[in-house]
Amino acid sequence: METSKINLQGVSSQVDADKVLQALHEVWGVRNAEVRFHSQEAIISFDENAASLHDFEQAIIDSGFGVSK
Repeated sequence: METSKINLQGVSSQVDADKVLQALHEVWGVRNAEVRFHSQEAIISFDENAASLHDFEQAIIDSGFGVSK
């Protein structure tokens, strides 16, 4: 299992954070996800054999928000 942090862009409320969280939970291989809109970050634990960090970044983008490196 791998745990990673993704810096978010455009997540300014709990409603936004909930949208991102839902998108992250839809990625195959996710074990745990937490979205903190105050600090604009997502913490994700996942099975690296089933998903990659890129999969989660793409899910965030597809839900209408951004990621920063």
